[in-house]
Amino acid sequence: MRFHLIDRIETCAPREHITARKVTSAGETYWQDTGDGPALPFGLALEALCQSATWLIMLSTDHRLRAALLAVGEATAHRPVRPGEVLRMHATVESMTEEAALLDGTVTVDGENVLEASGILCALIDAERLDDPAATRRMAHQLQGGGPVG
Repeated sequence: MRFHLIDRIETCAPREHITARKVTSAGETYWQDTGDGPALPFGLALEALCQSATWLIMLSTDHRLRAALLAVGEATAHRPVRPGEVLRMHATVESMTEEAALLDGTVTVDGENVLEASGILCALIDAERLDDPAATRRMAHQLQGGGPVG
């Protein structure tokens, strides 16, 4: 993953669910001016959820497979995300084979839903085709609170 929207993996039950977080900062470059102040673009909140789902797939398959987004059945934004808010992404596996996974998920701020998505369909591909396996394992270790790996 080249554009990281996950700061920490809080919980993960392989092949079941994951909860991850992203602490937003006013210093980041992606904010849109809405007239009511800066807001996180809807697509980036959805991307954060999809990145969480990708980590769930990788952790569920010992980093062997990675999710490649094919489609999102439905996604609804409930309110804007503002700088300084902490996003919590929760993704749940609805079904999973060696070739594909179907997930649902939410993005919350302080327990309030800011985005819901269902029918997140992903093809599962060989993770080594996209990233260096050692680098992926180091990042997973760091995201799960293990600190830097030297």
